[in-house]
Amino acid sequence: MLMTSWLQNMWEEVARPFILRPYRVQFAALCVRDTEDGEEVLLITSRDTGRWVIPKGWPMDGKDGAEAAMQEAWEEAGVRAKHLDRDSVGHFTYDKKLDDGSAVPVRTSVYRIDIEDLAEDYPEAGQRKRKWFPPKEAANLVHEPELSALLRHL
Repeated sequence: MLMTSWLQNMWEEVARPFILRPYRVQFAALCVRDTEDGEEVLLITSRDTGRWVIPKGWPMDGKDGAEAAMQEAWEEAGVRAKHLDRDSVGHFTYDKKLDDGSAVPVRTSVYRIDIEDLAEDYPEAGQRKRKWFPPKEAANLVHEPELSALLRHL
């Protein structure tokens, strides 16, 4: 009887919440420009690991997903938009590592932003690198399989 109670408690308190973890929500900017050789995608480095990512962040009070993505693109990459697509072009999931070493599952909605230009002075200048890539090359550089697939279908 004691073992059954212990197993039930382990299921309810540990295993079940872990398996059924709800996704947190983020919004990301797929920053694109036209060149003579075709479209290019802007990737930036993450501040912690230096791997290639697209600008993304948490929801913001008073902003919808597209507006939050645009704000992240400005803060993280100095993006000035020519056009912001109000509809998501897709999503990707990943596990966000937190400062305490734990991870939370995140579902990130992606919004296309056609770029007018890039500012030299922006909030996270000096904290990240930014570089333009052809979509297929960018797809090979990011770690998230669903984001990679999104980039390949640009």
